Amino acid sequence: MPTLTEERTAKIKEIVCEILELEEDEVTETSLFREDHDADSLRAIEILASLEKEFKVVIDQSELARMVNLKGVHEVVAESAGW
Repeated sequence: MPTLTEERTAKIKEIVCEILELEEDEVTETSLFREDHDADSLRAIEILASLEKEFKVVIDQSELARMVNLKGVHEVVAESAGW
């Protein structure tokens, strides 16, 4: 049975991949959204809004600078949610 952390990580990846219109195997923990996957700033804001809604947290837009890959997104969401 997956742990809560694994479930959250999988959900974050699912949200990111859906917004970036990518298959989950195309995105790694460290692949960069803008450089590797041609994401623009509008997609980044969409990711932020979807994560806020899914995890019922508030993420400051200044955190977008850290949300450049899955690892960064997970850190920001975890900090905002207090995990």
